Amino acid sequence: MNGDTRINPFWVKYLIFVSIFLVGQNVWCQKAAPSRKPVPRVSPILSNLFLARFNKTVEKFQPEIEKEIGFCTEDVKKDFHGAFDFQGRDRFFQKCQEKMQDLPIRLCTVAELKVYFTSFLRNAGDQSISESHFLEPNRNCNLTSWSSGCEAGWASAANPGQKYDYNETNPKKMPFRTSNSKPCCEGFFCPEGLTCMIPCPLGAHCPVAKLNPATGICLPYHYQLPSGKPNHTCGAADMWVPVHLDIIAGWALELNTVRCFAGTQCEKGTEIPSMQVFGVLLIALLTAILIVVYNCSDQVISTRYEKQAKSREAAAQYARDAAQARQKSRASKDNWKPSGLQGLQETLSRTFTRTKTKNATGPQVNKKDTHSIDDNLEDKSSSNLESGDKSINTKHARKASKELHTRSQIFKYAYGQIEREKAMDGMNMDMMYDGEGISLRKRPRIEVAFKELTLTLKGKRKNIMRCVSGKILPGRISAVMGPSGAGKTTFLSALTGKITGCNMSGMILINGKNESIHSYKKIVGFVPQDDIVHGDLTVEENLRFSARCRLSADIPKADKVLITERVIESLGLQGVRDSKVGTVEKRGISGGQKKRVNVGLEMVMEPSLLILDEPTSGLDSASSSLLLRALRREALEGVNISMVVHQPSYSLYKMFDDLILLAKGGLTVYHGPVEKVEEYFGGMGITIPDRVNTPDHLIDILEGITKPGGNVTAQQLPVKWMLHNGYRVPPDMLHLCEENGSSSAHVEPVEHADSQREVEKYNYFTTPDLSGRVTPGVFRQYRYYIGRVAKQRLRDARVQAADYIILLLAGACLGTMAEVSDVSFGYSGYQYTVIAVSLLCMIGALRTFSSDKLQYRRESASGMNSLSYFLAKDTMDLLNVVMKPLVYLCMFYFFSYPRSSFESNYLVLLCLVYCVTGISYTLAISLEFSQAQLWSVLLPVVLTLIANQDKTSAVSLVSRFVFPRWALEAFVTANAKEYTGVWLMTRCAALKKFNFDIHNSKKCLCYLMATGFGCRVLAFICLMSRSK
Repeated sequence: MNGDTRINPFWVKYLIFVSIFLVGQNVWCQKAAPSRKPVPRVSPILSNLFLARFNKTVEKFQPEIEKEIGFCTEDVKKDFHGAFDFQGRDRFFQKCQEKMQDLPIRLCTVAELKVYFTSFLRNAGDQSISESHFLEPNRNCNLTSWSSGCEAGWASAANPGQKYDYNETNPKKMPFRTSNSKPCCEGFFCPEGLTCMIPCPLGAHCPVAKLNPATGICLPYHYQLPSGKPNHTCGAADMWVPVHLDIIAGWALELNTVRCFAGTQCEKGTEIPSMQVFGVLLIALLTAILIVVYNCSDQVISTRYEKQAKSREAAAQYARDAAQARQKSRASKDNWKPSGLQGLQETLSRTFTRTKTKNATGPQVNKKDTHSIDDNLEDKSSSNLESGDKSINTKHARKASKELHTRSQIFKYAYGQIEREKAMDGMNMDMMYDGEGISLRKRPRIEVAFKELTLTLKGKRKNIMRCVSGKILPGRISAVMGPSGAGKTTFLSALTGKITGCNMSGMILINGKNESIHSYKKIVGFVPQDDIVHGDLTVEENLRFSARCRLSADIPKADKVLITERVIESLGLQGVRDSKVGTVEKRGISGGQKKRVNVGLEMVMEPSLLILDEPTSGLDSASSSLLLRALRREALEGVNISMVVHQPSYSLYKMFDDLILLAKGGLTVYHGPVEKVEEYFGGMGITIPDRVNTPDHLIDILEGITKPGGNVTAQQLPVKWMLHNGYRVPPDMLHLCEENGSSSAHVEPVEHADSQREVEKYNYFTTPDLSGRVTPGVFRQYRYYIGRVAKQRLRDARVQAADYIILLLAGACLGTMAEVSDVSFGYSGYQYTVIAVSLLCMIGALRTFSSDKLQYRRESASGMNSLSYFLAKDTMDLLNVVMKPLVYLCMFYFFSYPRSSFESNYLVLLCLVYCVTGISYTLAISLEFSQAQLWSVLLPVVLTLIANQDKTSAVSLVSRFVFPRWALEAFVTANAKEYTGVWLMTRCAALKKFNFDIHNSKKCLCYLMATGFGCRVLAFICLMSRSK
């Protein structure tokens, strides 16, 4: 057939009919019938014809396709169908039909498609895919037959008169194509070694090539004209690859060329539109929001506290007015009531207001207004007190406090009780005596006895405390004094079970029983020497939180507020209650006030045993006296109080009940009532000079500054005390007895009551609770912790805002520098993103647990729930986990504009931040802050480098188990899914290079989330182990 062959209208109609029924009629017959009449529009039919053939090819070879390129195709049929589904985009078929009226017989059959794609699959993912490659010899193109149609960019028509099956898969039965060879049309590609035409996949730009005379290469492709054929010209594309061309200004080459939408810029030569205008606008908007938060957070908090202060002051004024009214009412009754009865009523009224009983439950009454509640409480308390029925009073007080709900009601109730106590405080102290049934409410008793208590440093056999015996009693204040190095703090730490690094011998009895002090930790208060309080909370918030979590759960909220207000009042903290305590960096209240807050944290939980380590250090005499008076009131309720004191004034010294005087080496010199100190030492010839404080003189003797006088030396004083009480004297101290002329005394060798054992660390899981107090459970404490952490974060808004501003800048900078290439799918930009986001978020998350380690250890030792603490911290940090990826991505996405959606990128970043924050928790809890910072910088960088190693590297196996690898794979695969059509093989090439699998996208996200959760579990285990 010559080159003038045309298809007449009859065959066009026949072609339409046969194409419609192509699936059922799988035979095509070609006959020559030239015609020059206009050709009707048949492009949809031809495109559907080819799509049917192509789908048939994919269906035949689906197992082989999945085996070769399954790692880069989610659904083989869908991906390949999408590459050649030209519905609505098939104009190039019409143009080619107008140029070549025999186009239907130039399209490849299934057998020819098999030949091409068999070779194509072998090269899928090969980085040299853009280079020319030859197909296997076939029926039309081989060593003996090589027509012009076998050249790259050219095709031939099927020889006339032959009958062939388009769905035949055997390459040996493909139709002969050796006649009428022509350059392929625009929009088609014709591989070298194949004489048929294949439509270019969607997204491809397949223009007819132009010869470059200088190089002899057909541009924009890379094939050359064959030698010996002077009439041969450049044809169309020769292989299935995206061709990089200069883009017309205002248009972007995406999966299909589309007009750039408003607000974007499409420069000539670019592949994607520029979204930097949106990025700049977002930077301005988010920066403005952060600046407002930065500058206004303190003002919002201050306004809130001003409202609370007004409400509280109104309640206090109401209570004062009510107290004055009651005082006038009582004054009118004094004319006929005996004075003794009046004092009795007021004493019992104080008992009534502060009594807490577990059985004080009863039917609830309806809610009343504040005046009726207070008046009802006052009237009934007065009548019942006069009759002496204390049980009725207690039940009524409990019911009345449970009825209070609003803040103003609660404060009126609390201040009302405090005003009553103030009125009775001065006149009732002298009337409290035993045996008459008139006394303050007693708390559970804890008596601590110790016998021959000895502490030895591990591995050094050095005694830091030796043969200390005695007991501290409920309702009394014991002062522990002695020179520096006498072991005063060590002694009290040993009694409370907080001593570590030592071996202990001897015996400690709780209420006469050999029980662990940890069994009573809920009613044991320990005030450390350092002021371990939350500096970013106010005085009231610190005290109220301690009361909420450590008081009994059945105590109504109003009574907890009353206890807190009572402590604030007794410690003289009313003027600074709304002031932040402050830290070393941020100035807050004074040192003396902070010391009183430190003590108040233990007083609000109403302990039965209160141990204080140097509570008067740094306090002036007035503050020390105020503190001691507050502790004296605690002792009157049966609290066992012991404290380490350095050189108290004489007036403070007289406020103590007992004195424990230790010599260097932890030996007891005196343990007994303060009133008998001078009598005991005077019996040995040691007299206290006039106008000299007794403890100061005794400490000077123990330090060796002053001679004791008489016939005794400072070294003999501990032995004197042992002999005085009949204690056994250690063998190495017997010579001191002989020097003193006491050799005739019956002294037995020391035999430890218990064999030497190592001091056990805290073990709250196995120690039974014998305190009898049921504190709020996990979820209730979790709610309290949530509120506290929320306040701390709000006050730390400036630091949070700084973190977000840094993320904004990082996102904008990395988005601008990122090279979003259609070959690498933005791999380098995502690599920088993983490093930057991981590093910044890990450093920011370190503050979650590093900033209050000491406070947590104190709270944990007191019995507060560690799980509630951890969950609250993690819950509040979820806000950063959600917002930080959003802030960063708002910049990075609009400055780099990858093809993947904003949502898919955000989901990957969300999982990444959740993962790295869990790792940061573990580092913050396990390491010191400086070391944790170093690891937070080192880990993202090193692990990302490991993840970027070639698959042939020795660390390739390790790279599969690091979080940057999972994040990068999730980013790249999410981006690669958007590359369809002509980009399908480019996608395969990139994923094969990075050793990624498109099916692992969800797995990678799950790995990140699982790592984050696992690290949180590990962090909690570390938290528990370090708190013991």
